[in-house]
Amino acid sequence: MTLSRSCMTLGAVAALGVLAAAPAALAHHGWGSYDSTALTTLDGTVQSVSFSNPHASIQLEAQGKTWYIVLAPPSRMTTRGLPDGTFRQGQTISLDGYVHKNDPAELRAERIRVDGKSVELR
Repeated sequence: MTLSRSCMTLGAVAALGVLAAAPAALAHHGWGSYDSTALTTLDGTVQSVSFSNPHASIQLEAQGKTWYIVLAPPSRMTTRGLPDGTFRQGQTISLDGYVHKNDPAELRAERIRVDGKSVELR
């Protein structure tokens, strides 16, 4: 009887842990906040780069403003031929992506063109 109660308690604790983590996971992968009906192309200059999880990102100067560009996770960037160090401050790049519905200066990149090659990020 004691072993059974211990198992039930452990199971309940595990279930609560999974439920507690679910909103963060859903929020992270909530691509619905981007307007996927209008593909936007930007040509601009890299201002800064962050190559860390959960997604790499770039500050890009384009169309008269500074954009926050959400890229793929670092592991995917690396496997697609864009390892850390590929992007440099002052470098000119071009990309296609979707603008955030609530932040007109944020874009989720789908494709990027750098150093003469085009890379799909999704």
